[in-house]
Amino acid sequence: MKLLIARPMTEAVEARARAEFDTEIREMTTPMTQEEMVQALTEFDVVVPTLGDQFSAQILAQVPQPRCKLLANFGVGYNHIDVAAARAASIAVTNTPGAVTDATADIAMTLLLTTARRAGEGERLVRSGLWEGWHPTQMLGHHVTGKKVGIVGMGRIGQAIALRCHFGFGMSVAYQSRNPKQLDFPAEYVPDLSVLASATDFVVIAVPGGAETRHLINAEVLEAMKPTGILVNIARGEVVDEVALISALQAGQIAGAGLDVYEFEPKVPHALREMENVTLLPHLGTATEEVRTDMGHMALDNVAAFVAGRPLPNPV
Repeated sequence: MKLLIARPMTEAVEARARAEFDTEIREMTTPMTQEEMVQALTEFDVVVPTLGDQFSAQILAQVPQPRCKLLANFGVGYNHIDVAAARAASIAVTNTPGAVTDATADIAMTLLLTTARRAGEGERLVRSGLWEGWHPTQMLGHHVTGKKVGIVGMGRIGQAIALRCHFGFGMSVAYQSRNPKQLDFPAEYVPDLSVLASATDFVVIAVPGGAETRHLINAEVLEAMKPTGILVNIARGEVVDEVALISALQAGQIAGAGLDVYEFEPKVPHALREMENVTLLPHLGTATEEVRTDMGHMALDNVAAFVAGRPLPNPV
């Protein structure tokens, strides 16, 4: 069994992979090229893809009889893999749910607080050397404690965000999802996204990526938000219509945005980069040593089960 890992991993994950499998680890940190993906499907039994490795139907069609029989995705999101096309080619797909939940929820709160309290703008002011000292109306932001948050998507990550908002900051929680959820905390189910946007102070996106959620946050939803509203996206960039978001921000329809992901990542529009009321992070959602190691081990657990002929722990 030959294993290909698409990008460098933490030391612990790389050591385990080399100890347990015939492993090749790609040295580059950029997404795989089309040629590399075709080669991977042809020459390896298992591939561990990462975000940006676009195993599309077109790529899979180029290898009618692939040697690869498992794409053990490193990450909970797998919208970069055409799962239906993989199954048609007898390739199983797994992911790494659970390991990312708390770290991603923490980043959502980081973005919410940083944007609402103008912390990024304040840090830039201090670093510039132009800060003239405290005064009563300096950089007044938006209070967070006790406000109302609207969460789009109430899966593992959405619930972790809601818990932090409700118990940590005394916020009331409303949410939109396909169906109402049985939750261990008070939350109002709002089936209509525009109604949710109009009734809350902050909108946090926590849905999976893919065709079903592309541009879920569009001009109509942004127009429904309060002028004091702040949008936070820790899901996938394409969930937000980036052109509509820029227009809403420039027109003052919403007060700000906190973004960890982008529609055409890693490209970030200049219009967003020049706005002081937008917090921009380089996709840090799961970026801690512990979490990335846990994710790597979860991916390798799927590989180990496949090699041993056991049921896959995390099939998608």
